[in-house]
Amino acid sequence: MRPQPRQYEQLRGVLSEADEPLTAREILTLLEEQEEFESAHRVATILGRWAEEGDVEVLHGSPYRYRLNN
Repeated sequence: MRPQPRQYEQLRGVLSEADEPLTAREILTLLEEQEEFESAHRVATILGRWAEEGDVEVLHGSPYRYRLNN
């Protein structure tokens, strides 16, 4: 399932306000009131797909961290 642009925009908003790269769990916590993100795995899946297009950078480690490519 392709993520909806609205979902990406919500994630992008969180990442754009962050001072440092965030984990999927940290992003999910910041989006706590958003019911469409049922798990950190869903957040990571959406960001991973956008990373393939070059919009998001995935910093490999344990856990992965995400930041916007500017």
